[in-house]
Amino acid sequence: MLEEKKARTLRAALFGLFVVIGVATSTWVTRTPALRDALQASTEQMGMILFGFSLGSMAGILSSNWLVDRLHARRAMVAGMAANLTGLALLAVGGGMASVTVVVLGFMLFGVGMGWADIAVNVEGGAIEKLQQRPLMTTLHGCFSLGAMLGAMLGTLMAWLQVPVMHHLLGVVVVGGVLTAPLVRRVENLSAVKAAVGGDGDAGDAGHGGFVLNAFKDPRVLLIGLFALGLALTEGAAHDWLPLLMVDGYQFSNAQGTLIYMLFTLGVTVARLGGQWLLQRFTRLALMRASAVLAGSGLLVVVFAQSPALGAIAVVLWGLGAALGFPLALSAAAEGQGNSAQRVGAVASLGYVAILVGPPALGFVGEVWGLRLAMLPVVAACCAALVLTWYFKPQPLKLRTIANKG
Repeated sequence: MLEEKKARTLRAALFGLFVVIGVATSTWVTRTPALRDALQASTEQMGMILFGFSLGSMAGILSSNWLVDRLHARRAMVAGMAANLTGLALLAVGGGMASVTVVVLGFMLFGVGMGWADIAVNVEGGAIEKLQQRPLMTTLHGCFSLGAMLGAMLGTLMAWLQVPVMHHLLGVVVVGGVLTAPLVRRVENLSAVKAAVGGDGDAGDAGHGGFVLNAFKDPRVLLIGLFALGLALTEGAAHDWLPLLMVDGYQFSNAQGTLIYMLFTLGVTVARLGGQWLLQRFTRLALMRASAVLAGSGLLVVVFAQSPALGAIAVVLWGLGAALGFPLALSAAAEGQGNSAQRVGAVASLGYVAILVGPPALGFVGEVWGLRLAMLPVVAACCAALVLTWYFKPQPLKLRTIANKG
């Protein structure tokens, strides 16, 4: 069992890193209307520009297991955060220059860094969760959402004050770099230790198992990954399109659209930070089903509501539903014998496919039918995820009670 004092330090470091990643992500999301205006891009063109982020992210995700194998989690996080913040700096410069090329390169580098850093943090978080036999993933992803909410609040203020995108983004790059350095020094590479002796500490079950997607040879892992894909798409669609959806679909101002995106992040944050409390009272399977129902219901209201106020309120329901599905899937993947790092990486990879590749494709649908109707495929993904839960075996998360220590 991991010493509790050390565990608190490790958890705090991972929580802090996810807060920084969340702030960096929502920083550019909240300024997409201003960035689109600076580049004079259409909705379809913005979808193509955002596809650079998706390409970079997939490259980062698919190479992340290899990177973590060779550098271990801490150095993989350093590499990811460095690429992430450098990409954000390029976005700042590209926006200031009104250069589509520089912005696309910035999105690609930001995506590579996010893929490396996110998977490394998730793998390390999965190792800690398994060692302590207590839930961590929902709170960990809650910290990402908390960072996203803080970044959205800052973005709302910057949009309202009409601060240039370049100044805003470069400021976040500097602060993010200062905060990242002391956090990564506290990471202990527990995932490397676990892999060296096998998934549950059994010798002979060692090794990382090669390419991360090999884990999908296990039907259980594949089902979990497909569920993660469906629910992660609901979150990714909001991160990429929600501000513009509110501006173009409901005629809100840029600042109002950013504020409504903040409501989404608030719903996600509240649900994830309350995830441990919920897991003590409900089975993981029940929470997975509730997530799919809430997200799909909120999206349907957003698509068809006639009242802007009702559409804005439904965004909170959308956020509450999108919150727990992905981290709960990662927790489920971490359980079992063998290489849990590979399973977590595989499920995370499929989830990030949905988050990063799916939403830019919605831009092409939105160009023809409008962004509101472009959310209908996301509703379908929620329904598919709900159906998948009936193929899961009900397995309440087994927790070891640790008497209120941190």
